Parts: sequence; structure tokens; C-alpha cells
Amino acid sequence: MNFTFKKLTTKFLAVGLGLTIVFSTAATVLPLSHSVYAMSTERKAIDLINTAKVYVGRPYQFGAPTNTTRVFDCSSFTKYVFGHNSIYLPRNTTQQSKMGYAVSFNNLKKGDLLFYSTAGSNGRIAHVGIYMGGGTMIHTYKKGVGVTYSKINSSYWRAHFITARRVF
Repeated sequence: MNFTFKKLTTKFLAVGLGLTIVFSTAATVLPLSHSVYAMSTERKAIDLINTAKVYVGRPYQFGAPTNTTRVFDCSSFTKYVFGHNSIYLPRNTTQQSKMGYAVSFNNLKKGDLLFYSTAGSNGRIAHVGIYMGGGTMIHTYKKGVGVTYSKINSSYWRAHFITARRVF
């Protein structure tokens, strides 16, 4: 009986070890499915946009502190929205424009950051918004406007576009 128990134990251990090796190897060698990755980035973009929409109409204040949602400037808004969704962004537009990787205007996806010059910035990055899809961004600018939607193909925004970045 002791001999049979040893044989069974050895066989179970061998099978168990073999299955462990097969499954752990498969899990580490097989790449993440493209469709699973696409679903997770689409979900993240939807979450970002839904967070941003909560603040439509919230007042604009240049230099707004990052520890409040009472007022925003463009970069405190993007920093807050992305941070609320566990994605770190630095405080200002110049720093944010160095995050992730560049994407062309024709390859924008929901959740991409859009960077613009403004009338007084001498062609330098001075504004940021979040691409929502459908040719629309959500952003905040100018006292009296606050957090709002804008068409990115409007003459002003298209003429002032500098770059877009994908950070997730």
C-alpha cells in the first residue's frame, strides 16, 4: 500500500507540475489580445470623457489651483480629469505636451490630449483640451466660457493646433 501511494503521489505531482509549467508559460509567452487592449483603452477614454463632462460650465480661472474642482484653467482641468482616472499628468501645458507619444491630427482617438498656441503665445503651446471623438474636444478657456465643448476643425482651433499626445 505504501508503494502504491508513493506512485500515485509521484504521478499527481508530475501532472500538477506539468500543468503548472504549461499554464504559466502560456500566460507569460502569449501576447495580450489586441481586442482586449483596444477595449481597455476605449473604456479608459470613455471614463475620462465622462469625468470631464461632469464639469461642463465650471468657471475658468487662469492659474487655478489643482486641489479644487470649483474653477479650472486648461491644464489644471486635464491634470484633474486624467488624475481622477489614475493617469498622472504634470501641471502645465508644456510639461503635459511631453507625456506619452505624438499622434497626428488625422489619427486622433478619444482621450488624446490636443495642444494649441493662443493669440499671445507666439506659436508656443499655451492650451490643452481632451479629444472626445466626432471632431469635438472638451476643454476650458476664457472667463465667462469655462469648461465647454469646441469643434477642433473650427477655423480658430485648426489654425492654432500644434500637436496631439496619447498618454494611455
